[in-house]
Amino acid sequence: MFKLGLTGGIATGKSTVSNHFKELGIPVLDADVIAREVVEPGQPALMDIVAEFGEEMLQPDGTLNRKALGSVVFGNPAKLAKLNQFTHPRVQASMRAQADAYAAAGVPLIVLDIPLLLEGKNAAGADAVMVVTVPSDVQQERLMARNQLSADEARKRMNSQMPMAEKEKLADYVIDNSGTIAETYAQVDAVLAALPH
Repeated sequence: MFKLGLTGGIATGKSTVSNHFKELGIPVLDADVIAREVVEPGQPALMDIVAEFGEEMLQPDGTLNRKALGSVVFGNPAKLAKLNQFTHPRVQASMRAQADAYAAAGVPLIVLDIPLLLEGKNAAGADAVMVVTVPSDVQQERLMARNQLSADEARKRMNSQMPMAEKEKLADYVIDNSGTIAETYAQVDAVLAALPH
């Protein structure tokens, strides 16, 4: 089974590409979705978060108070690292288990949709990496529009990530998402046609 890693930058259009794979019937393992699952009520990661950061990390209904947690870990590298210790191994284990199930079922190709795939040195073990990119001015405009941010706020978020030029250098396939959706899909389809599966 071939594992295609999918990543990009904030507001570069990774979801557009991910949705195209789903439309084509290709299984997509989404790290963000799994990350939400591992902190659901009753999950060990949520218990670890509460034990480390306090009961105020919970909403009245027992779910994770993301805003409270964000205010604790954002801008505090030591606390963020602690949070990542609770969540990252569990996300990786869940992705591995799902990938193994697809492999056992004889599925020829899956997509590993992981925002920090390259920052994490491809710990997920993707066989090839696809990066979705747009020029930085387009990225900034899209992020400002999507999240109602000022230019300065958008630039700060973009600068907190690995530069897109660096991601492009590390990629096996670069998808330029600055044109129409049809043009983006055509690039993805060309990569799919070239992949071993």
